[in-house]
Amino acid sequence: MEQFIVAAKKFVTDVVFTHVPKVIVALLVLWIGWKLIKLLNRFMNKVYQRHTVDKSLQQFLNSLIDVILKVLLFLTVMGIVGIKTTSFVAIVGAAGLAIGMALQGTLQNFAGGVMILLLKPFKVGDFIEQGTYSGFVEKIQIFCTSLRTYDNRIIVVPNTELATKSLVNHFSEPMRRVHIKVGIAYGESVEKAREVLLRVANSNELILQEPKAPNAVVEDLGESSVNMSLYAWTLPQNYWTAYYGLNQQVYEAFLNANIEIPFNQMDVHLKKEE
Repeated sequence: MEQFIVAAKKFVTDVVFTHVPKVIVALLVLWIGWKLIKLLNRFMNKVYQRHTVDKSLQQFLNSLIDVILKVLLFLTVMGIVGIKTTSFVAIVGAAGLAIGMALQGTLQNFAGGVMILLLKPFKVGDFIEQGTYSGFVEKIQIFCTSLRTYDNRIIVVPNTELATKSLVNHFSEPMRRVHIKVGIAYGESVEKAREVLLRVANSNELILQEPKAPNAVVEDLGESSVNMSLYAWTLPQNYWTAYYGLNQQVYEAFLNANIEIPFNQMDVHLKKEE
């Protein structure tokens, strides 16, 4: 019995009074450190806004600083508890090759994020298209970029995909050209159709007169129609609204002007057997 009491006292002395305070201090440091990291991120956001730092760079730096500080906080907490960080670092160093192989794709994505920020093929707010992905750039983070589609879905794309492959940036230029195709029947007045197309374009408030005024031309002579094209300029964010609006307005204007828009037809001849 006396041995049990002695062992219990030793346990309380060695474990409770020695390790519990360290755990409490470690948890306190972890909680305070976590709060300080959040405060630092908010402070950095204010600094970015004050110095008008590009939003894409803001997100990347926030993500990078957040990861680095949390790793340092984790190592500090380990040291407080009593885990030797030197041993931990030595183990990580010994396993560096294996970790590097396992994180090869992750490191490539990190390098891709750096390339995106340096070369700036797109920025937050742009509408981009790459392969099967397309959407507005929401966030550019360390390893991936988030795109928001027109139907409000989020696509997370690895940075290496966007940094090493061809992509289309629909917002890279201040203006975009809208192209409307329409066919008129043979025998209709091309000049009249051209006047209608230009009147429709010039009456649309989303259409710009610069860098060029709207223009309508005969594109080609089809099998059953004279194919015309209307070219007009608009802002990138107004492209689809202008495109769909012009299509409807052209159709209605041609109806009102009695200009025939042909469509494919099939004539079937029945031969009576004798």
